[in-house]
Amino acid sequence: MVFITQLIYILDGQETIFNQFEAIAIPAISRYNGRLLLRVRPGEDAYIESNIEKPYEIHLVEFETDNDFVNFMQDEERKQFLHLKEQSIRSALLFKGTKL
Repeated sequence: MVFITQLIYILDGQETIFNQFEAIAIPAISRYNGRLLLRVRPGEDAYIESNIEKPYEIHLVEFETDNDFVNFMQDEERKQFLHLKEQSIRSALLFKGTKL
């Protein structure tokens, strides 16, 4: 299993556009042996301590293999809507790992 954690920072006022992209990207995960484990939009009271900018959303996704993740990233339908991602996301941090 491969685990992907993503911290997502969106542009002010682009929440609707971001959600349009997510409505396409999230269902695509399952087509590539993946599963969305968590999609969290933490409020201010969720943070105990923070030394980085607080993200708009945090995603945790698992894929059967690294190749499944690569194939998801190359999904043709998802790629057709990358302009929504580019319009709404200012930056993202992606962490890839395995279960210990």
